[in-house]
Amino acid sequence: MRNSQKLLSGKGKYLLGFLLLLFAVGICAAFTITDTDDFAVARREVLLRRIGHELLLQSGDSTSRVLPIKKIAENEYQIRFENELTFQTDSLVKTTQRLLSKDPLTSDYVVNVLNCGSASVAYGYAMSKNTKDDIVACLGRKQPRACYTINIKFKPTGINTAKSGYLLGSLSFLAFVGFVFLRSAKPKAVVPDAGDTNLFTLGAVLFDAKNRKLIINETTLDLTGTETRVLLIFALSPNETIERSRLQKEIWEDEGVIVGRSLDMFISKLRKKLEHDPNLKIVVIRGKGYKLTIDS
Repeated sequence: MRNSQKLLSGKGKYLLGFLLLLFAVGICAAFTITDTDDFAVARREVLLRRIGHELLLQSGDSTSRVLPIKKIAENEYQIRFENELTFQTDSLVKTTQRLLSKDPLTSDYVVNVLNCGSASVAYGYAMSKNTKDDIVACLGRKQPRACYTINIKFKPTGINTAKSGYLLGSLSFLAFVGFVFLRSAKPKAVVPDAGDTNLFTLGAVLFDAKNRKLIINETTLDLTGTETRVLLIFALSPNETIERSRLQKEIWEDEGVIVGRSLDMFISKLRKKLEHDPNLKIVVIRGKGYKLTIDS
């Protein structure tokens, strides 16, 4: 139990370190994304002003101003003009399409030209990344000179999707880094001490009776049930002679059959598994039985 706690404590430290690393990288990523968003928004507003500028030039106005772009909702912007203007519908469609193609975050969008006084829609159309889904009507018509505002609403897949993709990609990458980190930082197995139940230190060998294992120089050997019962009798009385009759009685009596040569076979198997430690031997005491000797 004490060693299990040590293992959990060691893993907990590495896990805590990784979580702190993840938190720090997440904070950095958040700031990076915010900066990227601000730049993308600023660049988009410049493109929208350029649309307004070209519309004024097409209207024959090279002196009046395009007013500051107004963000009227999430992913929706308004282009405003200082003076009245006129425009050709097909020219408006081609101008917005050409300029917004330079915005990598733009996919689908809807354009509505509104009359300033009544806010009624003078002209509108929808553009899609898949051109067959475009909705454009009334091309080739010139709109009368008037006060107009142009509202452009973008499908919310630009900045938000980029942010989500960045975060998902970062999390996937961090998960992979975390997996590698935890594997490389995994503490070595702690050998339990002999104070634990069913654990015995026999020279350089650790005998785990409960799990039927021998641990020798970081090498684990599996034991059969019978091998475990035989070795357990020796481990409870090291350097003491164990009578052959006692071994046979305690190991095989419950099974109803005692085979004389079976004991010798299991003793031989245990000797081979214990030979990794030259100071640990099962020796024959003639006329009596066997002894597990542990040389210091």
